[in-house]
Amino acid sequence: MGLFDKLFGKKEKESLDQGLQKTKEGFLSKLTKAIAGKSVVDEEVLDSLEDALVSADVGIDTTVQIIERIEKRVARDKYLNATELNQLLQQEIEALLVDAPGENQYSFGSALPAKPFVILVVGVNGVGKTTTIGKLAHNFKQQGKNVLLGAADTFRAAAVDQLTIWSERAGVPIVKQDMGSDPAAVAFDTVQSGVSKGSDVIIIDTAGRLHNKAHLMDELGKIKRVIQKVIPNAPHEVLLVLDGSTGQNALEQAKHFTAATDVSALAITKLDGTAKGGVVLAIANQFKIPVKFIGVGEKMEDLLVFDKHEFVDSLFNLEKK
Repeated sequence: MGLFDKLFGKKEKESLDQGLQKTKEGFLSKLTKAIAGKSVVDEEVLDSLEDALVSADVGIDTTVQIIERIEKRVARDKYLNATELNQLLQQEIEALLVDAPGENQYSFGSALPAKPFVILVVGVNGVGKTTTIGKLAHNFKQQGKNVLLGAADTFRAAAVDQLTIWSERAGVPIVKQDMGSDPAAVAFDTVQSGVSKGSDVIIIDTAGRLHNKAHLMDELGKIKRVIQKVIPNAPHEVLLVLDGSTGQNALEQAKHFTAATDVSALAITKLDGTAKGGVVLAIANQFKIPVKFIGVGEKMEDLLVFDKHEFVDSLFNLEKK
């Protein structure tokens, strides 16, 4: 039983196994072919392994790092068989995934680093940002937390409406203003309300657009400044939501947002509908930002706190359905 099971139970582990099914079926079938009948890891095996990693959207740079590490191990140990390669590959993949700093490691049910704990959510439209916020709110509330939402994406009426629907589903209050209102004003009202109500968690949605990086940076900077008038060290988390099913396009989005603001954590959605789940490895490795949450299904409970050991375990275990 791993850490994931201890913290969240077998149901979540089963959701993870099922959510990664498409990725691991493609990845493991290629990996199995690469090492079938081989008693030693040679150039042919490594070439096939490279193809398997790239096809899972692990990315060229990250794949090269993994292959180079395995080549060094093979050169050092002289003899490495297929079974050992499988184990080594799991170790190397896990080693590439970044852990959150100690003071910012939390689960839905654990004590949070601050009260209220302010999460600023960023990401382009269509990646599942609003859905992720709704699921975060639900899961925090299920664990006894008082949650407040802030609808600071005021440029789209649909964004405020969607977040309102999710607030109703999750059974948590929301602070909102009319479309076209100043996003920073909404954020200010939200944190002020959260402090007065004794909220445990405040989650603020922001506009999902990337057409003007400078404008995005200015807007997020203004939101941060007004939040800090109420809570000096907030936001405590800037969570970037990315759509895992878009593969390398998610990497491009991550480049833009990490350049525009201080992203501290990632939420990667829609992993259940894609064979490109390896993009989790590419993004985490390239930007050295911890993956905090992953979306592996439609249900409220299918947003999981990320555990790198259990993620890799599920990726390599085809038996679990």
